[in-house]
Amino acid sequence: MDYKTAGVDIEAGNAFVRAISPLAKATARPGVMGGLGGFGAAFDPKAAGFDNPVVVASSDGVGTKLKVAIEIGCHSTIGIDLVAMCVNDVVTQGAEPAFFLDYFATSKLDQKVAVAVVQGIAEGCKQAGCALVGGETAEMPEFYPEGYYDLAGFAVGLADRERLLPAIVGEGDVLLGLASSGVHSNGFSLIRRICADAGASWDSDFDGRTLGETFLTPTPIYVPIVLELHRRGLLHAAAHITGGGLIGNLPRVLPAGLTAQIDRPWCVRPEFGWLQRTGGVPPEDMLRTFNCGIGMVLVVAERDLALAIECAGEPILLGQVIAGSTPQIALPDETWWL
Repeated sequence: MDYKTAGVDIEAGNAFVRAISPLAKATARPGVMGGLGGFGAAFDPKAAGFDNPVVVASSDGVGTKLKVAIEIGCHSTIGIDLVAMCVNDVVTQGAEPAFFLDYFATSKLDQKVAVAVVQGIAEGCKQAGCALVGGETAEMPEFYPEGYYDLAGFAVGLADRERLLPAIVGEGDVLLGLASSGVHSNGFSLIRRICADAGASWDSDFDGRTLGETFLTPTPIYVPIVLELHRRGLLHAAAHITGGGLIGNLPRVLPAGLTAQIDRPWCVRPEFGWLQRTGGVPPEDMLRTFNCGIGMVLVVAERDLALAIECAGEPILLGQVIAGSTPQIALPDETWWL
């Protein structure tokens, strides 16, 4: 009896590391010390341009979106989601994502699948401007079903101490939304239940694509836009709209005594209306479960609105900051987007 007989192939793991090393190397940035292969990853904040840095860290996964990727055999974009869920959190505090580590666990290592996943992770790191400095791969036979894997990501960002966000948020500040690309990586337990109950397969046609392709659309990485606004001194706060939706996430960046009044409708992708109609999901549950078309909310001063819109591309004007203690979603018609 040996380890390979028990289900863990050490040489396959070593071959996997060799295969992904060029992917990690391609994400190198100032501050990275050394490469893959050490017991830990070292990073020099001064070499990255920070004199008085504060470290901001985030850890996340992609939930049961993984199950969809596995079931339809598409593994090339789920790594982008993994990076996005972490770096989009880090940047809301004014931090520049510096480096990223991943954890990949599976029943038996399939190098083709694992490399595809890491290619997505490397692509996400490039979009975010951070380095993929390492991670961990675990073969766990009899723990995961055959063919299944799990992912976790860990992002570390750096910010100048005096420029951490949220900054001073005041009554009258304007709320700008950055459009989502779809459902991102939240609510998939509900999505899968709705699809199963409706008898909808992942290869069903949906708006010119398959349903699986639609729901696997990767999460945008908002880091470049948010950092550009912050560097120009235009950003008071930013909220990443993930689980909990607008109602659950906006209050996290607002001080006591202030709340968000969202009173302007926006154009929403059709998958959200399909989910609501097909599953009979109450509108409030939709707003608490999904991003419903808004992936990030930026808080800017009214006097800076024109410049902020120019920097952000085509943001969505949502509303304003007002006095109050509970979030207000005061849309003209609660079903306008369904």
